[in-house]
Amino acid sequence: MSSPRTLILNVDDNEAHRYAITRILRSAGYTVAEAADGEEALSATAGLKPALVLLDVKLPDISGIEVCSEIKRRWPSVLVLQTSAAYTSGADRTRGLESGADSYLTQPVEPSELVAAVRAMLRLHEAEEKLRRLNQTLEARVQERTADLAAANAMLKEEIEQRERAEAQLVQAQKMEAIGRLTGGIAHDFNNLLTAVIGNLDRICARSTDAKIRRLARNAFMAAERGSKLTAQLLAFSRTQKLVTEPVDVNAAIEGMLDLLKQSLGPSVEFKVSLQDDLPHALGDPNQLELAILNLILNSRDAIADHGGRISLATRLARIEEPGGELAPGEYVSIEIEDNGAGMEPEVLARAFDPFFTTKAPGKGTGLGLSQVYGIAHEAGGAVHIDTEVGVGTTVRLYLPRSPRRAEQIEPLAPGDGARRGESVLIVDDDQQVRELVSDYLQEIGYETRAVDDAQGVLDAIEAAQPDLLIADFAMPGVSGAEVARQVRARWPHIPILFFSGYADSAALEAAVGDAPLLRKPFLPSELAAAIRAVLNERRA
Repeated sequence: MSSPRTLILNVDDNEAHRYAITRILRSAGYTVAEAADGEEALSATAGLKPALVLLDVKLPDISGIEVCSEIKRRWPSVLVLQTSAAYTSGADRTRGLESGADSYLTQPVEPSELVAAVRAMLRLHEAEEKLRRLNQTLEARVQERTADLAAANAMLKEEIEQRERAEAQLVQAQKMEAIGRLTGGIAHDFNNLLTAVIGNLDRICARSTDAKIRRLARNAFMAAERGSKLTAQLLAFSRTQKLVTEPVDVNAAIEGMLDLLKQSLGPSVEFKVSLQDDLPHALGDPNQLELAILNLILNSRDAIADHGGRISLATRLARIEEPGGELAPGEYVSIEIEDNGAGMEPEVLARAFDPFFTTKAPGKGTGLGLSQVYGIAHEAGGAVHIDTEVGVGTTVRLYLPRSPRRAEQIEPLAPGDGARRGESVLIVDDDQQVRELVSDYLQEIGYETRAVDDAQGVLDAIEAAQPDLLIADFAMPGVSGAEVARQVRARWPHIPILFFSGYADSAALEAAVGDAPLLRKPFLPSELAAAIRAVLNERRA
């Protein structure tokens, strides 16, 4: 049912007829405005915006058909009910409807029929408006729901990608944990072997007067040191030893691994090394740094593998002046590795540091090399920059902060810096060769020694005679060195303890021994003597 306030425009040039129609419509509850000709009808429609125009076909100025066409062109939502006299032809009524009229009545018409026709048209128009609004609402709701579904789909896709990345990281973490456990066990046994080898070779070099024997011993000693570095690199790769930054002589580190680098590159690669004179020391982890340089050199080798080429390794002191970049202003030691290989596409460069991302064939690379270099640099407070051009080559610059001090040089123990006034040392280690080496060497420099291989032996020996110092291996079968130390401290808290260990896990060692002094295997006999002297001197103080 239309609202009583619904406005109808009654257009008719016959005043009597117009009055009669207006009275009928007002009696039916409608608001009615009047117009006597076409121009007046268009003006009233423009100003009043009626819901319906009751329009006579015959008007004195403009044809009702033309008025209807103009109304529908300018105000298509306005309903038009055309009327005409009974003598109007069918062709005229057809033209009226085709001009846009919504309905047609022939005069004279019964008042009830006129009102019913108006109501029917308004009712139909109202239903059409509701349907139109519903369609608009439905369209908006569909668009909104489509947008929600698209957003949910994007979020789901991102969650799936995050889960896949997390699963890949978890798998890799599990792999690295397994590698860590494996290398930890290997490192313990291997470092025990290296301790005996390095220690005995050092003693041969010190005792022998035969130049040939000394040369052979030094060669074997250098090989054992390379084995020690290999173990350290394995542990660095497995992340079981945490990064410990200290002053590093970068030039000396590179010179120490030149043979390894040249062997890795092979004879077909032109390899050039340029090290800046008087280069300041950098802050970093020596073992991790060597691993990073090796990774970068091997990447360059792979980039030129198809056609041979040139690789250069250079060091220099770089100064960062502008704040706000990846590197804070200051001085950095730069290690630059340049090749004339294939270069990187922009999309490859964008993912170069992503873990597990590699462009190498399956089985040829893990995608971990550059991510390790990135982690090593950033943990030390530096950065890695890559400049590359497809078909020209790649330059990788590894920046490490300049150290405020130089690396400390370990001075060999001078004669007379051994035992004082019959100091005694109790040694516990499950490895017989290490026990014999340590015991024999300490006896040579004046200590009284006793050596046992398990926890009960320690307790029995201390019951018999309390030593000035207990040296305990951390990792032993059965009762560990940490548990031995706990029992000794509980009963004889005044006895100092020095740990030594070839064990890999830094976190486990720190949790077990706390701030107790620790000497890592393999070590030189002079380093052992210096560590013992430092502990005993601190006790005296």
